[in-house]
Amino acid sequence: MSVSKRFNEKNKKLTVVFYVNRAAAQGAERIDLICEHNGWQAVALKPQKNGTFRGSITIKVTDKPSYQYKLKYTFADGTVKYDNDWNAERYVPNPFGGENSVFSASITKPSLSK
Repeated sequence: MSVSKRFNEKNKKLTVVFYVNRAAAQGAERIDLICEHNGWQAVALKPQKNGTFRGSITIKVTDKPSYQYKLKYTFADGTVKYDNDWNAERYVPNPFGGENSVFSASITKPSLSK
């Protein structure tokens, strides 16, 4: 799993793109992003021809400095599994005795070095 971010300076919004590689997909038929940015409503990641999944969300940068998220895997036999991003920026405890993945929503501009 990996996350990439694109900031739109004009409208002050951040697009966060989530990629789940083939190994991390664990043979799932469907993967949903569950994130606090929209009240934990599922956002389906689209399956790609190479066995990976991809999806994105857009948030206002001024809303919060970071967001928690989780991945919901649905398998062919109907079983469901919740898992974290294997490469999350960090993890925080959740109220269910586990952890949630976290991504930063802040934009830091690179410093110029001499």
